[in-house]
Amino acid sequence: MKVAQRAEVTIPLGDKSVPARFLSFEGLSDGKEHIAIVFGDGEEQAAPLVRLHSECLTGDVFGSQRCDCGKQLEEAQKRMAQHGGILLYLRQEGRGIGLYNKLDAYQLQDEGVDTYAANEMLGFDHDLRDFSQAVEMLNAIGVKQVRLLTNNPQKANQLTEKGIDVIECVPTGVFVNTHNASYLKAKVDQHNHKIDLLKNKSES
Repeated sequence: MKVAQRAEVTIPLGDKSVPARFLSFEGLSDGKEHIAIVFGDGEEQAAPLVRLHSECLTGDVFGSQRCDCGKQLEEAQKRMAQHGGILLYLRQEGRGIGLYNKLDAYQLQDEGVDTYAANEMLGFDHDLRDFSQAVEMLNAIGVKQVRLLTNNPQKANQLTEKGIDVIECVPTGVFVNTHNASYLKAKVDQHNHKIDLLKNKSES
């Protein structure tokens, strides 16, 4: 089944009521309810700023300090509210292992193992995310070139392999604190994430 846009609704976001168009889709290959959130004329730009954001209930909703997900989501919305862009919100909690397993991994991290070792101890690979659905959504709305808002080279690699032209990787901010420093260090050391841990360091 070919992926097609299903519905579009405008929702005002944040204190300033920034209008954003929420798009749903039919025919996504994994059957999950991923969405595209379009700011301004995002899909009409030659190479819009695009953020692939994997769902993180603890960070996105409750402001967890154990990761930088919520801060990255907030940053993406602010940038796109000013300049346009497309936020793809992907339902793959915990790098694809799910919420309950993520909490199990947190327990192991509390015992001293890093985020990737915790996944291995639970029987999972380091990262189970598949960005095929992001490509399906971009194709459905006619976007072929992007400026990708990410520190993760794997996101760019997957999009490129699946036919999206990533003309630039735009780094996100650095949101390190005392609670997520070891988590971010593991991302840098083990998976080559482009995060300058000495920049804008916070002790919050």
